[in-house]
Amino acid sequence: MRPFNFLIIAPVFILLGAQGSYAQAGPKLHQTIRDWAVFTMPSNGDTVCYVRSFAQDKAPKNVNHGDVIFFVTSWKSGIAKHQPSLMTGYAFKAAPPPKAKVGSTQITMYPDGNEAFIEEARDEKKLVTAMRKGSVMRVDARSARGTSTTYEFSLSGITAALQKADALCK
Repeated sequence: MRPFNFLIIAPVFILLGAQGSYAQAGPKLHQTIRDWAVFTMPSNGDTVCYVRSFAQDKAPKNVNHGDVIFFVTSWKSGIAKHQPSLMTGYAFKAAPPPKAKVGSTQITMYPDGNEAFIEEARDEKKLVTAMRKGSVMRVDARSARGTSTTYEFSLSGITAALQKADALCK
């Protein structure tokens, strides 16, 4: 959902150690559940609750991918719930767009710099539902330089992590 991109950017920068005014009100790690960590963070009078996991496998092996992180983010105010996004250490090429796949569910994402989001709320819900049922998520993308990349994320702990984040954002 494009209108909420700016709300994801702040927690991402803080998570990765950005300095400045955001760093003073940084994210709070509440729990790590298997391969997923649960965070909250104040944001413009609201509370952002998110879970994140780092890619466990990156291909090709001979390129620098930087940190590759998948997020599922919600806002206490209800502005958005379970919004998936991907962040890498490089900018994406617009075409072909990144695709997230869990089992037989495949969702096209749209790139925005080094992040990728899902356009439609129904597709966000579809992906999160598949993530809860699956064991591995694969994301295929292409860098701005044209390098085809593939990432695998463990989904071990995603259901409990989302439940914890939902409880924190009630």
